Amino acid sequence: MQIEGISAFVTGGGSGLGEATARMLAARGARVAVFDRDAAKGAAIAAAIGGMGLQGDVTSEAEVAAALDAVAAAQGAPRIVVNCAGIGTAGRVLGRDGPLPLEAFERTVKVNLIGTFNVLRLAVARMAALEPMEDGERGVVINTASVAAFDGQIGQAAYSASKGGIVGMSLPIARELARVGVRVNVIAPGIFLTPLLFTLPEEAQKALAADIPFPQRLGDPAEFADAVCFLTTNRYVNGEC
Repeated sequence: MQIEGISAFVTGGGSGLGEATARMLAARGARVAVFDRDAAKGAAIAAAIGGMGLQGDVTSEAEVAAALDAVAAAQGAPRIVVNCAGIGTAGRVLGRDGPLPLEAFERTVKVNLIGTFNVLRLAVARMAALEPMEDGERGVVINTASVAAFDGQIGQAAYSASKGGIVGMSLPIARELARVGVRVNVIAPGIFLTPLLFTLPEEAQKALAADIPFPQRLGDPAEFADAVCFLTTNRYVNGEC
């Protein structure tokens, strides 16, 4: 799918991987809607790229539906949807204070996995009603998993479960949505320099980078955004992680 002139919807677009994605899609000519829980951050990025800023929670059916409807009215129903919203709760199953609180596990799965599915299901319902484009394509959804989906570390049980769920659900969804011309792909990034890692001391950041063979550094969010653009424009990539 071409990017220029196309309506795009990016969750978690107020910072990190979502911000980089929103900026790059806009730079390549997309009409970008930035959806974020933090209204101020989302609005700031939207203003910087000439897009729309929308506040909301990915786990809320009403808030996501209202946002998608607002985007459709202003710039057309999104044909590009990128799910970047997520949280990175860490905690051992058996910590010093006892077992990991169930609420912490539930919250991580709810935001990362259920939130991703909520946005996807509501967005593709609208995509399916659009006129087909080249090769019969109506839209593309790109979900964000993590290397933790395959190689989780101690303390990442909840996070790995949520990201593994994103990987696991995306292929059957891609197979199902083939009939309406909507592709679904996943990116499983490694360690990227996002706001979550900015909070770590420089020594800790260097220690993480030291375990990366080459290039021995943390990922640049723009490199993630570049992968989003590749998966958007290459119509023959579908159901892949």
